[in-house]
Amino acid sequence: MPIAHLYILEGRDAEKKERLIAEVSEAIHRAIDAPLDSVRVLIVEMPKEHFGIAGQSAKKRGR
Repeated sequence: MPIAHLYILEGRDAEKKERLIAEVSEAIHRAIDAPLDSVRVLIVEMPKEHFGIAGQSAKKRGR
């Protein structure tokens, strides 16, 4: 059972997260010929204050 663990910044709507789950699942299915029903995708949304880019939080950088 392949499992993809994705970390993304908070703020995306449910439709975008559904699309992300679908497309990552399809990519795994195609790449390693895993049955689609066996693919799992976990999304962890991080507050922008908890993600650093070049020494600053994503929030401070306006991301």
